[in-house]
This record gives sequence, structure tokens and C-alpha cells, in this order.
Amino acid sequence: MLKKTSNKIIVSIIALTIAVGGYYFAFGKTPVNGDVNGDRIKATVYKSPTCSCCLSHTGYLKGQGFDVETIVEKDTNLIKQKHNIPYNMQSCHTTEIGDYFVEGHMPIEAINKLLSEKPDIDGITLPDMPAGSPGMPGVKREEFVIYSLKDGESSEFMRI
Repeated sequence: MLKKTSNKIIVSIIALTIAVGGYYFAFGKTPVNGDVNGDRIKATVYKSPTCSCCLSHTGYLKGQGFDVETIVEKDTNLIKQKHNIPYNMQSCHTTEIGDYFVEGHMPIEAINKLLSEKPDIDGITLPDMPAGSPGMPGVKREEFVIYSLKDGESSEFMRI
């Protein structure tokens, strides 16, 4: 009886190991969530002095493990111009993470994809301020369409 139980445990461990290995093979690296090799990733959030949802998103990033610095700007258009973010792709705040910008209330899944895949783009954007996105009140009503930008030109990055 003990031998059968031990064999079941061994088979279960092997199956779990294969499943986990398959996951990493299929989906690439482990999620970043603000931490690479024990070092917290710095995220600099540029926001207007009156926007409270930006503070909520900043809290979200901190909760995901990022080392967040907040810079209050009277004119956030300057940071958007710096990154060549077209008006129709803008949101209320812009975050710089490494060599990329992240525009708006971006879910961690998209940030993780950006930082783990390191595509040849300038950044990603979730235009406007969709209800239910991280830092925004309300319930998510539809898929979030996240765009990548390269030299001001947009293409779909992912849907969440």
C-alpha cells in the first residue's frame, strides 16, 4: 500500500514539473511584476496636480512591486510630446519604465509582456481612462485594447 501511494506521489510531482515547464516554455519568462533578480524596477509617473486616479494607479504599481517616483507636472503634454504620443492614444498620466513609456491605467499583464519581451517599440498605451482599469473606479465593461507605439505610429499590442 505504501509503495502505491509513493508511486502516485512521484507521478504527481513529475506531472506537475512537466506542466510548470510547459507553461514557461509556452509563455516565456516568469512575470516581472516590478522585480527582476531581486531588484525593484523603477517607474516614474508623470501626473497633473489635480488627478486622483493617477494616485490610485501609482498605488497599484507599488503593490505590484515597482519602485515608484511620482512627478507632478502642471503641463503633462510635455511628457507626451517627448514620447511622441498622439492625442488619440493619450490618457491622464505617463509612466517611464526603463527605455519605455507606459501611457494610462495599464494592467500589469501588459507591463509584464513589455518588460519580458522587450519589443522594438517606444512604449504602450491604454487610451482614455477605461472603467475598471487599474486605478479607475467602475466595472470593466469590455476588453482593454492596448496599443504599442513606435515613432508615433500605433499598432495593437494585446487585448486583456
